[in-house]
Amino acid sequence: MSLATSRPNGPSAIPAGLVVAGLLADAREVVAFDPTVARSLLARAIEILDTVPEAPRASGLAPWQIRRLEAFVAAHIASSITLERMAACVGLSPSHFGRVFKIALGETPHAFVLRKRVERARTLMVESALPLAEIALDCGFSDQSHLNRIFRRHSGMSPNAWRRMTRA
Repeated sequence: MSLATSRPNGPSAIPAGLVVAGLLADAREVVAFDPTVARSLLARAIEILDTVPEAPRASGLAPWQIRRLEAFVAAHIASSITLERMAACVGLSPSHFGRVFKIALGETPHAFVLRKRVERARTLMVESALPLAEIALDCGFSDQSHLNRIFRRHSGMSPNAWRRMTRA
């Protein structure tokens, strides 16, 4: 007698995965001489699989939390943005926030802030004639050198070269 034919109920019940495995093994054995029985065993396996709850997925941030974070970063782009402040903005602990942020957006909170600062710097370089030193400070970089280093990492060229290229 296989697992498929003996399925106890209660606390000592056989896990659904083992029952399905038994049903599939039985179906494989009988398919050659009785396809109807094999079909019914497969149907039963499908019924069991349909009742098994999905495994919990790693969840990231809710859409409202992402929107709130984007607004928070945009509003505070020129100042220091810490992990603690970002976590407080969405009501999470810093350690939990760091994990779920990475799941939701695929990058660390620090990388997110740097990317937003580079995007803001690009916008200012296109829309204004401000010197790069002022743009660096307006975007939250400590100085023009810091802007140059991070911008080159993100764009593959210096801010000055990027500015000349986009104006041409």
